[in-house]
Amino acid sequence: MDGRSYNIKKLAGQGARSLRVLRAAPLAGVGSAHGFEFKVDKERIKKLQNVLITGSSRGIGFAIAKEFCECGKNTYNVVLNGKTDKLQLDNAAKLLNCSGFLADISDYEQTKLLFAKIEQKIGNVDILVNNAGLAHFGLFTDTTPSDWQNILQNNLNTVLNATHLAVPHMVKAKKGVIINITSIWGNVGASCEAVYSAAKGAVNAFTKAMAQELGPSGVRVCAVACGAIATRMNQRLTAAEQAEFTDKIALMRFGEPHEVAKLAKFLASDAAGYITGQIINLDGGT
Repeated sequence: MDGRSYNIKKLAGQGARSLRVLRAAPLAGVGSAHGFEFKVDKERIKKLQNVLITGSSRGIGFAIAKEFCECGKNTYNVVLNGKTDKLQLDNAAKLLNCSGFLADISDYEQTKLLFAKIEQKIGNVDILVNNAGLAHFGLFTDTTPSDWQNILQNNLNTVLNATHLAVPHMVKAKKGVIINITSIWGNVGASCEAVYSAAKGAVNAFTKAMAQELGPSGVRVCAVACGAIATRMNQRLTAAEQAEFTDKIALMRFGEPHEVAKLAKFLASDAAGYITGQIINLDGGT
């Protein structure tokens, strides 16, 4: 028996168990130096799925969190995450009536602390949406090794860190979903976004590898490769640049964050129970 077969059998052999989590009820909000959270109503314990969306205080991440929250409090416990802007995170958490914690997901120790806080508050993470990331535009020859490290840490290491901490519980429970929000540039590359494209390509490969590794344990892993989405990240484009980009899209428009959110929620649902290891392009026909 080779090493891979042994490890798969070892993973698959982990016993399944039902999880009961403390529901984060919409009671009085509690502010802290690390974010906004709601008091847990210990009398209302239900089998809810705990969802962590990294980088979710705005943009696509916020739209994904909103989509999960709109399913109702009897379905998901949603946890937001922001990197440094506490006010923005607190406002997002209040608006969605859920918890939010500050943590730099590119830092493993901060990510580890975040998972510990979530476990203490509502239980382990059942659904992980790796959304945190940043863009960088410029010729590769104009970038520095420091730039490369920053891009890789915020687009690849964020995924590695959160996944590494989420997987043990999922394997033990023999269920779980990991959704990586990536980019079509990870498939085909983009001029002036070379390192960003490389990072997203690595996330795509990681997605496929983890789907193979975790499949025997009932854990699904997929990625959404976004095309041009109407977010603050793309506001740097001039009107002429947006028009030129739009001309290359079959549907002749940019996508909306809520469209990414709906796909992410579908992939997390039982309706997508036979979908894993897929990099799904959401690009309007680019």
